[in-house]
Formats: sequence, structure tokens, C-alpha cells
Amino acid sequence: MKRVIPNISVDCLIFGFDFKELHVLLKKRELIDEEGNKVISDYTLAGHHVFENESAEEAAYRVLYDLTGLDNIYLEQFYCFSNPDRLSKEKDRIWIKHLNLNISEHVFSIGFYSLVDKSKLVIDEQHKNVEWFPINNLPQLAFDHDVIIEKGIECLRKKFKLEPIGFELLPEKFTLTQLQKLYEAVTGKKYDRRNFRKKINQLKYIIPLNEKQKGVPHKPAQVYCFSKEVYLKTKKEKLIFA
Repeated sequence: MKRVIPNISVDCLIFGFDFKELHVLLKKRELIDEEGNKVISDYTLAGHHVFENESAEEAAYRVLYDLTGLDNIYLEQFYCFSNPDRLSKEKDRIWIKHLNLNISEHVFSIGFYSLVDKSKLVIDEQHKNVEWFPINNLPQLAFDHDVIIEKGIECLRKKFKLEPIGFELLPEKFTLTQLQKLYEAVTGKKYDRRNFRKKINQLKYIIPLNEKQKGVPHKPAQVYCFSKEVYLKTKKEKLIFA
């Protein structure tokens, strides 16, 4: 059995998008006493302590794969959470004692955020306690995970201005309306439809395809794709949302 490093952990903030809102994936945490009363009922981020001879990044990829079954997920380290009071709440101490976790009282957690195409992640029987929540309507959270989520969203928004990472949240083919809704969901801002499309058309790496949407109840829209190859050749060009 692998030994954990008692005072170092990773917490993974998994973002998904449903063409309307930005979501985070959370795990249900519940503890019921012998009389059937709920002692603890809240949610946590996906996380785990780092194993000996394992890097923080390797631990984060392990956590993501165990939870989602997906590999090659976009992963970004964004902050280290080191407040001495991170584990001091009474319910969190009860939880740690209940699981008999051999960890330090002062745990440093390295935060990572990942971006997934929400449609590719199927919640199976093994992970029935996992649920998506809109970032503007989160449930009660364990530990300092509200702080981690807030910081993660802040860092994601900054990254959005520098690199076109948002396409990790979209399917391979998308419409400009879907792309605009993604940027609005992440940045928390509204964009004028005509101006948004005018700027998008200036970007060589967003390529119109010779096809339209299928199986929609409205007039099918033009479909586009993101070309990473073209982006890498032209990334010195100024990003429109900077």
C-alpha cells in the first residue's frame, strides 16, 4: 500500500459547460450516526493526499482519472492553499476522525483546475455521489473549498484572456452562439452579438466548416471548429478578449 505525505494534498476543480452556465463537479460528503441522523451533509472538491515518490501534478491526474475515467484532460496548477485553520471546522475534524485519516493538522493543498467537455463525462454507478453545480448556485462546501473555487474561477478568467483554453469546454464542433455563451459564462460579462462575431471572424484559428447544426428545432446555425495548429502558428497575434 502506498504511503501518503501527511501534510500535502491536491484539490481538483473540474469545470464543465452546458451551453448556458459554467459548472463545477463536486462530491457528496455524508456521515450518518447510529440513530440515522445526518451528522454531516455537504460537498467537496475531488482531492487526495500526494503519495510518496509522486509529484503534485501526478497526484492531480490520478484523482481526475479515478473520478472521470478520462485522460488527456486539460490541467492547470493555480494556487497553494496553506491557511493553518483549513481543517479546523468541527465537522471537518469529525470527518477526518471518522475516516481515521493519518494526516497532519496543518495540510497544504495545491489547487488545480481542469476543463472538460461536459457531454463526455458520464456519471456511472461507482460515482453516484458526484454532481455538477453552476458556479453561481453552489451547495454547502467542506473545508475551505469555497475559497479554492473562488480563487480557481479568478485564475481561470485571467487565463481566458491570455490563451484560447475555453475550447476544452466545448465539443469539437460548435456554433458562434455557443462560443459567445461560453465567454459570457466564464467572464461574467455580456457581449454584443454583432461585435462578438466580428471579432471572432478575425481569428484565423476559429474555422468555419462546410456544415450546419443537425437535429435542432430552430434554423440550423453555421458550425465551427478550433484549430490548435493554426493557433500555434498565429498566437503572436493579439487575443481579442485581452
